[in-house]
Amino acid sequence: MERSFYQFALKYRGKLIQDEYSQFAEAMFLDHSFPKTSTDFQELSQYVEEKAHPVLQASTFDRMWEEYAGA
Repeated sequence: MERSFYQFALKYRGKLIQDEYSQFAEAMFLDHSFPKTSTDFQELSQYVEEKAHPVLQASTFDRMWEEYAGA
């Protein structure tokens, strides 16, 4: 079974020195409506763009997605 983007991104949580990935992962974790089981770029990208959260930035999502898709 392919892991979801959410499961992939959780590996960035809990860093002692926060960076944009760890801040994104933490905000994503705290967002109870985030599509946690999705592996679909369009669905996740649309959610991030519509959410317009200051930490859930589309540019950060795009870079994280590239890593996820390449894994």
